[in-house]
Order: sequence, then structure tokens, then C-alpha cells
Amino acid sequence: MDVFSSLQAHSRQIHCIDMHTTGEPTRIIYSGFPNLEGSLLSKRDQAKNLYDDIRKRLMLEPRGHDGMYGAIIISETELVLAGEADIGVLFTHNEGYSTMCGHATIALGRFLVDTHDLNVFPKRETLQFDADSQSVKINLHTPCGLIRVTVPTTPEGKKSDPSRLVSFLSVPSFAPAVQLRIPISPEIRWPELGTKDSIVIDLSYGGAYYALVDIEELGFKGLKDVDLDATTRCVQKLLPYLRTNPEIISTIQHPEDPRLSFLYSVMIVDPKAGVKPEGVEGIETGLCYFAGTQIDRSPTGSCVAARVALAYEKGLRKPGQKWAYNSLVSNNFGTGAFTAEIVDESSITDAQGKRIRSVVVKVGGQAFYTGAMTFAVEDGDAVSSSGFTMSSVVS
Repeated sequence: MDVFSSLQAHSRQIHCIDMHTTGEPTRIIYSGFPNLEGSLLSKRDQAKNLYDDIRKRLMLEPRGHDGMYGAIIISETELVLAGEADIGVLFTHNEGYSTMCGHATIALGRFLVDTHDLNVFPKRETLQFDADSQSVKINLHTPCGLIRVTVPTTPEGKKSDPSRLVSFLSVPSFAPAVQLRIPISPEIRWPELGTKDSIVIDLSYGGAYYALVDIEELGFKGLKDVDLDATTRCVQKLLPYLRTNPEIISTIQHPEDPRLSFLYSVMIVDPKAGVKPEGVEGIETGLCYFAGTQIDRSPTGSCVAARVALAYEKGLRKPGQKWAYNSLVSNNFGTGAFTAEIVDESSITDAQGKRIRSVVVKVGGQAFYTGAMTFAVEDGDAVSSSGFTMSSVVS
């Protein structure tokens, strides 16, 4: 038996499709992940508690890297069984599992239209093709709720059209705290902060909670030609500090499920920079740090929804106003910005019973295929069986 036949016959195969959205990878795991039981959030808990070695194997070295991101397809969830969703997904990264991911949703939308394998996507044949818009709609069950995805297609509706934007409608997005002043204790201050002993941040939710802070508030001049080593050193201190702040913890209590109540990321924002595509009224650039100081190469779709909700709460954005959201990568290549606009206004009741304004945001972006692979682990391979990072090797 040659090496190809041997790997194909391996009992521990995991099959994946790799894509990128503005340079941010999505490794779509469509076969070989162990079966999970219960609700989608319960399945997320099982994946974390029972199969985290598989996440590490797929996300970390030698099969991945610190910047890898994953989407595990879950064909059966409570919303799929109720007829509200077509398919479910769990999102993974270098540290664990997130509750929402816009860039992966955009990539996954294309893949779900393009696959005709009913073992991968049992409800593929029930999707409705809209001939007028040449698009297909998919209801995606994510850990934060139902995400409605629209995928542009070729004229016959059998294949996605990569030249047009995939879009999704966010879960209700809201800003629970605006202009929150956070004292910065001496032991975590970074050189660029200078003599300042506090910073002002905003907290907003777009499927996950984000701390949004202006680049100048941190002591940096802007995101153009920014020193990434310096901003990373800053966030390595700042993000864990914010996650333990009592005021922040009490503010980000999600009304639906306590498993959504955690600070996912720090998004550094520069409202003065960014590539401006046609048809938008304004621009801004963001630098998103999440998980183990992983940098999002894309404009971060769930945080785009959070940023729109924040602008709405501040009275700076109205329904129908389209904005472009850039990352360092989209600015560098001159393409890949996400677009976003408010499509619905509503309100939610927070954990304290208070009504707060929320919006549904339409976010659009493009994703592209980069490869397909089958992963396996040979017996006796202790180095790669659970993956590793260089920091864990030297710690």
C-alpha cells in the first residue's frame, strides 16, 4: 500500500476545506469530528471539555499556526430540528471556541452553496434559489443565535459567485456601555501610554462582546504604519486586565445565556484611515486582538456589527447608511473591506431587566478557496497528536 492509500485508509481522518476572507483563514471541518450531543451550546461545551486535543491538532502547529481559525459544521442542532436553521456551526481559534465569527460565516456561506454532498449538508437540496437576485439564502445556527446568510450565485444557482459579496444579518447588536473610563494600574502600563492613568473604552456586542478603543487613546498615532509589536505588547497586558475588571464583567451579562457573557476581544479603531470602496458614506480601520493575542487579518465581521451598533447608540449612524470597515490587510491590498448598514431597529431586555436599543446589521464581504486536505495522526506521533505552539514549548 503506497502512502496515499495508507493515509486515505487511516481510521482517524479529518477532512477540511481551507478558505480566506481578506487574508483571515477559515479551516472548515466538514467530516471526521466526533459526534456531539444536545443543544448547540452544549455541543460547544462538549467540544471544549472532551475533544480539545482535536481543536489544537487542527488549529496549532504543525498543521496550523497561531493565526489559524476554524469552523466545525454541525448538521443537527435544536434550530435545525425545529426548521428554523439549515445547518449549525462551531467556531474555533488558537485558544478555544468563540460564539460568533463574521469572516468564517462569509466563507462558510460560499462552501455550503458549493457543496452538493448531502452527507456534509443534508438540507442542501431544500435551499431556495432566488432567480431575480441570483442568490441563495442560508439560515446558519451559530452559538450566539440565528444568522441569515445570503450567498450570490451563478445564473443557474448551483455555484457561488466569488465576484459578489456574501452578506449576513447579525443577531441583535447593542452597546451596553459608552465612554467607560477604565483606570490603568501602574503594573500593566505600556510605554506609549505616557503619564495617563486611565483610558476610555466602549463596550459593544455583535455576537460576542468587544472592548472598542480609539488608537490615540492608547498613545499611538494611528493604524497607518503602526508598530504591531508595540500594539501587541499593549494588548497582551490590556485584554486580560479588562477581562477581570468588575465594572466590565457586570456590564457584559448577556440576557439569554451566561455562556455568552465574556469579553472576547479588544478592537483598536482608527476612524481616520481606510480604503473607501464605491457606494459607502464613510470608512474606518480596526485592529482586532482576540484569544491568545491572535490578530484578525479581516475587518472582523461580528465586531463590524458591534461597531455599527455603537455608532447607532452614539447617534452617529442611521438605518441605510453604508460604511466600509477595513483591516490592515485590506488597506495594504486595496481590497477586502467589509461593508455594513443597519437594516432593522429594535430593543432587548438586558440581564437587569433594562430595555436597551439594538440593531440588526447587514455585513458583507468576500471569501476565497485556498485548498482542501485530509488530516491524520500516525501512532506514536506525540509531537503533532494535540498540536503545539512555540510559546508552550519554551514555557
